[in-house]
Amino acid sequence: MTVDRVLVTLCTYNERDNLIALLPEIWRFVPTADILVVDDNSPDGTGQLVEDWSRRDARVRVLRRPGKLGLGTAILAALQYAVERDYDWVLNLDADFSHPPRFIPALLACRDHADLVIGSRYVPQGDIVGWPVRRHLMSRAINFYARWLLWLSTRDCSGGYRCYRVSTLRKLDLSKLRSHGYAVQEELLFHLNRAGARFAETPITFEERRYGASKINLGEGLQAAWIILRLGVWGA
Repeated sequence: MTVDRVLVTLCTYNERDNLIALLPEIWRFVPTADILVVDDNSPDGTGQLVEDWSRRDARVRVLRRPGKLGLGTAILAALQYAVERDYDWVLNLDADFSHPPRFIPALLACRDHADLVIGSRYVPQGDIVGWPVRRHLMSRAINFYARWLLWLSTRDCSGGYRCYRVSTLRKLDLSKLRSHGYAVQEELLFHLNRAGARFAETPITFEERRYGASKINLGEGLQAAWIILRLGVWGA
């Protein structure tokens, strides 16, 4: 029986302290997975840490970019990497422990009946720990807005804890996606839905980051709202 090749991807900017603990924690649950870190020239030395690690462990890969080019382009680069290297599944999670690796087996367990599995905060038994009311309201609003405008069935449209079937990603031209920031999550759902992908959601508990500061801000939220509107009205 052929064992699926799984690539776990982490997009980083100043996540050195988190990665030191995160990589071994990922391998606790998927010991045979490769891990790709896409680093945007972090001033704290994240990229160099992972590059040194890759020399000691063949499961580690690193893609070092020249500057802070945005989460959206980093995720697309990671997905393209998986497509070009013929992985079977690519699993993306945040690099700050807000997506606990203990949920990885639950995402992988849904592979037989889905092309994209979302670790969801908004299905029964899903939860969020440590958020202020304002962030809850913003997240709920953007998810309702995306479902309504893009005709999506998924409850957690903005969540980044995802497992993609690579053969389904090949149906998309990833180079044509426009999102540079967080709206890449909704844009990917929109295009995968149009391509006939099957979606599944499994509950996770979203936890606040362990080290460092969150990169999300009001500007990112407004940009996401505009991109979702453009997709819903013009389809591109």
